[in-house]
Amino acid sequence: MTELAGGYGFLAVFVTACAIRAAERAHGYHNVLHDFTGQVERLLTAAVLFLLGAFVALGGLSALSWRGAATACVVLLVIRPLAGWAGLLRSSLGSRERWIVAVYGVRGIGSLYYLAYALGQHGFVVPERELWAVVTFTVLASIVLHGITAGPIIARLDRLRETQPM
Repeated sequence: MTELAGGYGFLAVFVTACAIRAAERAHGYHNVLHDFTGQVERLLTAAVLFLLGAFVALGGLSALSWRGAATACVVLLVIRPLAGWAGLLRSSLGSRERWIVAVYGVRGIGSLYYLAYALGQHGFVVPERELWAVVTFTVLASIVLHGITAGPIIARLDRLRETQPM
């Protein structure tokens, strides 16, 4: 209905989910539903990663240039962490936690959805194949980088919490 009224349906679903969650937080069914949606999310993430792998295997990164790879690295290592950090300035998180949340943030798989949506709404100067290659490379680099570093970083944060106040 939001899209029929000219709004952005993705945000409408998010806001609706937040409102329902807040209204039913104490209900026992909420915990069951939360566990179920967590499992569904993991299954869908695995499916998207499988499809992403198939895309790469079929030449999805063939349009990736050195400029596209450099852009992906700047987005992943500079822009995303700084934007996340700025977005958390007024949060109650300590400095270390703020940086960790900013760097690791939400999953980048949503970028695939956003690119598909953007390409459907507006033409871009950069060819679609190159945009798909850059976003795919960014997501894959994020998966590798964050997959390797998240465990040790969180373990170190936990150790620091035990010895030092935030």
